[in-house]
Amino acid sequence: MTQILVTGGTGYIGSHTVVELQNAGYEVVIVDDLSNSNIDVLDNITKITGKKLAFEQFNLADAAKTDEFFSRNKNIAAIIHFAASKAVGESVQIPLHYYRNNLVSLMNLLDCQLKYGVANIVFSSSCTVYGQPDKLPVTESTPRKDAESPYGNTKRVNEDILHDTIHANPQLKGIALRYFNPIGAHPSALIGELPLGVPQNLVPFITQTAAGLRKELSIFGNDYDTVDGSAVRDYINVVDLAKAHVIAIERLLKGKNKAGYEVFNLGTGNGSSVLEIVNAFEKVTGVKLNYIIVPRRAGDIEKIWADTTYANNELGWKAEKGLEETLLSAWNWEKRVRRIQ
Repeated sequence: MTQILVTGGTGYIGSHTVVELQNAGYEVVIVDDLSNSNIDVLDNITKITGKKLAFEQFNLADAAKTDEFFSRNKNIAAIIHFAASKAVGESVQIPLHYYRNNLVSLMNLLDCQLKYGVANIVFSSSCTVYGQPDKLPVTESTPRKDAESPYGNTKRVNEDILHDTIHANPQLKGIALRYFNPIGAHPSALIGELPLGVPQNLVPFITQTAAGLRKELSIFGNDYDTVDGSAVRDYINVVDLAKAHVIAIERLLKGKNKAGYEVFNLGTGNGSSVLEIVNAFEKVTGVKLNYIIVPRRAGDIEKIWADTTYANNELGWKAEKGLEETLLSAWNWEKRVRRIQ
């Protein structure tokens, strides 16, 4: 059975990807430091798939521990690298933490790939590399811009690190998947987005407000040049996103990649405003949200959504789940976690 290392595999996107990898017949090893996730996720993955998985807890920014891990795990065929600090607003406040954690971990992985002969890596990138684009929707050839946040800059710099390392070492192959805004939860409601502390992303803040954990939802800005003044994003179901990672892994393992380093946008191709998300959530759940308008948040862009034509055609993948279904899955997850009937 082919073994895949998933870093950050107990996190939000990582855990859903582990499920899809196991469903596709892969053996999975997870490395996670549990800094923004919970060990209980492992049991819930097993409840979904009926399969056990290997897990080790450490931070990949520790070069010695990373090397020691690879010295003991000689059967890894490919890596999916999720492990990173990921909050835009927080990155503006503590940039050094983001640069240290997000850049060093990838460099340590690449060192070990070269040392131990692991050829394939799929990197968790982000549409933040496009900044505020001049033209919408964005394609893979849309110029990258200076990032609006340290988090976004780590994704851009990590793409450069990956590209340059593969260029210098043709035995390596890599795919960077540029996510737009993942939301929702597994239909089983056994795994979903459960940030530690105050949520930094919109939908978990919505569900926690609906559940009564938060007094009100803050909407950052209502004076953008958008349909209703609130910021616009391309929201994609996390299960659809996870399935794209399995396709990317198979592309590398089967040698179907057309270049040593490839990039794909993963989104729905549609933009929704924050207020449209709020209204859709209220419609599908019947729960009214208490929200207030507050000033714009540092690091946020006005609007962005994807042109997914290349991923649709080249990978044979497309987002399938609709917005209302996705928001309902997030609410069902929140209700299970909070034991709400």
